[in-house]
Amino acid sequence: MTDRAIVADGLTKRFGEELAVSDLSLSIGSGDVYGFLGPNGAGKTTTMRMLTSLTRPTAGTATVAGVSIADRPALTERIGYLPADPPVFDELSGREHLRYVARLHEIPPDEATDRIEAMLDQFGLAGDADRRIESYSTGMQKKVGVIAALVHDPEVVFLDEPTSGLDPRAARTMRDTIAEFADRDVTVFLSSHVLSVVDELADTVGVIDDGKLVAEGPPEELKRRVEGDGETDLETAFLDITKEDDELDDVVEA
Repeated sequence: MTDRAIVADGLTKRFGEELAVSDLSLSIGSGDVYGFLGPNGAGKTTTMRMLTSLTRPTAGTATVAGVSIADRPALTERIGYLPADPPVFDELSGREHLRYVARLHEIPPDEATDRIEAMLDQFGLAGDADRRIESYSTGMQKKVGVIAALVHDPEVVFLDEPTSGLDPRAARTMRDTIAEFADRDVTVFLSSHVLSVVDELADTVGVIDDGKLVAEGPPEELKRRVEGDGETDLETAFLDITKEDDELDDVVEA
């Protein structure tokens, strides 16, 4: 993989007359944790779906792990994706679902078993792995989705609200896992409304509002943009940045 794990140039997505993402360009280094923030409806999920080849862009290009997003078969072997609502088969047990995902990635059975058992234990699911997923809580289903996204040891991982629905212990395990990725030179594209998680883990933060990238930089740099005395947090900086953008739109429209 090159030193740039994600490169996007002018990504744009329209749904009919609605412009969901507008001329988005990104350059994210290998092994970086990139926090992707924005209000609801700002274009975060659409961007992630384009970068994971689940949604075709209206315009623009991108490569992830050195592979064009137009080449979906090659891309899916190099990336992991955890959507906000993990796609799991309710009629299967947790272990059966993960074995199925491992077969899709053509992981040798013995290797797949070792990986799955280790991760079931890591996320506290070992005791429930043979229960049907339909009996799982939302948090347990999220854990299965996390393991499914990681079981093939991807080079780039896209995580959409990875800690939502998790109990505090599992949320800490998820944060530790993301930190471990960075240590192993795995790139993480992280979207979360829990800004303390992004502040703790991200090397760089991008803020999208109304489909446009309106700010980007290390968390400390974004926090320094907020006027006033004393220390601030990423949540305050985020609210200030998105307010600025809304006010600018009001001026343009006037």
